[in-house]
This record gives sequence, structure tokens and C-alpha cells, in this order.
Amino acid sequence: MMVWALLLEYDGGPFVGWQRQATGLSVQAVLEAAAARLSHGTPTPTIVAGRTDAGVHAKAQVAQLTLEAAFDPVRLREALNFHMKPHPVVVLRAAMAPDGWNARFSAIARHYRYRILNRRARPALLAGRVWHIAHPLDAAAMHRAAQGLIGRHDFTSFRAASCQAKSPLRTLDRLDVAVDGDIITVTAQARSFLHHQVRNMVGTLKLVGDGHWPAERLATALAARDRSAGGPTAPAEGLCLIGVHYAVDPFALAEATPGN
Repeated sequence: MMVWALLLEYDGGPFVGWQRQATGLSVQAVLEAAAARLSHGTPTPTIVAGRTDAGVHAKAQVAQLTLEAAFDPVRLREALNFHMKPHPVVVLRAAMAPDGWNARFSAIARHYRYRILNRRARPALLAGRVWHIAHPLDAAAMHRAAQGLIGRHDFTSFRAASCQAKSPLRTLDRLDVAVDGDIITVTAQARSFLHHQVRNMVGTLKLVGDGHWPAERLATALAARDRSAGGPTAPAEGLCLIGVHYAVDPFALAEATPGN
């Protein structure tokens, strides 16, 4: 048996999310169906670094796949991509996983980006990739407010009611808000996030940006430990998983190994 690490890119728009559901098409179902084609129809369960929701995109998702047959990494990538057509999900890289590595539990950081298109005209080229907000936002005020969420806190106020995590405690390492032209980008990094945490933080920061909330109210909402004290959930389409980090990175190991 060979354990593989797969670096994935996908458009979350057509999917019900990463995880297989009773109805609707999931990214997991597409990948596992392609992998089964390489295993003579044998089911091939996968493990993933981040279970993205419906409509959420990924630039660098990491999945774990176990196959009985031996493959060259490039041939495995190409075979999976062929069998996943025409769905908007591709394997960017495949690498042999080191002993004991797990796509989910070995991750030491997850990196998300949320983009807001802040202009009067609706998006054309970026449709389905951004949250369109027509009225002006104060990105500098949003960034100042965001810094109050950095560190280890009880994030109940920014947690979905359906979240199944055992504890609301999380350590947020980074929450930056930057503006480039008419794009406002919120960048968040932590070892792990609660369900909807990033989207709920962005939705709350938007209230600061448009002047409905003073920046100080964000700290009050956090301290309340009550979802009703936070702001709305930002739309899924603006969110993208852009990186997963590991102490022992299988893709870096593959680059360092002669012949790979």
C-alpha cells in the first residue's frame, strides 16, 4: 500500500463542499471516483486537510490517498486529472507521504484568503470569486479591528451553530486586511478553524468597514461568547483555502529527493 499526498485546486461553485453528502456533488466524491478507476473499482477513501463548505474554493488543498498499485507521481497526477474531467478540480502535485503523516492531523497551519470587490459595478471576471459590496469600506479600520482577534480565544461568537468541534478555543495567528485598488483581501491563518469562523469574522469586519460598528465593538462581541453577538456570515464565494503547512512537508521532501 502506498500513501500519497495530493495538492488540489478546485472551484467550489458547483460542489456541495469537500465532504461527500447524501445529495449533491462533492469534491471528495469526484476525487474518490477517479481514484477507484485506478484501483479496479475498489473504494479509495480520502483524508483532507480542510473540509471546505459549499461554494468555497481551494488553491492549495491537501488530500491523502492510499493506493495498492505503485505509480510514478507524475503519472498518478495525470491519471487522476483525466478521470476527474470535466469537473473543476485538479491535482497540481502528487508526492509519497512520509511515515506517520496525516493530511489533517499533521497540519500545523491553514491559510485562508477572503476577497471583497469594493466598487459600484458588479463583478464580471471575478463573478463567483468575490463578495461584491458596492458602498465604500474602510479597510484600514477593518484591519485595526481585526488585530483584536489575534491570539488564543473562545471564538463562540464567530462559530456556526452546526459546528461539531469539541472546544471553541482556537489560536488565531494572523488576520490581516489589505486593499489593492478595488479589492479588499482578508488573510487568516491558524492551526485550525471553527466551522464558518473565517466567514463570520469577515462578515463582522464588514460592519466595521461600513461604519455600522465602531472597532471596539469587535472585542465586545468576542467576549460575549455568543453567536448572536457577532456579525453576519460572509458569502462562501469570496473564500479560498490557499495553503496548508506541515512540519514535514511531503511536497518539499519530493523536491529534495533526487529523481523527483
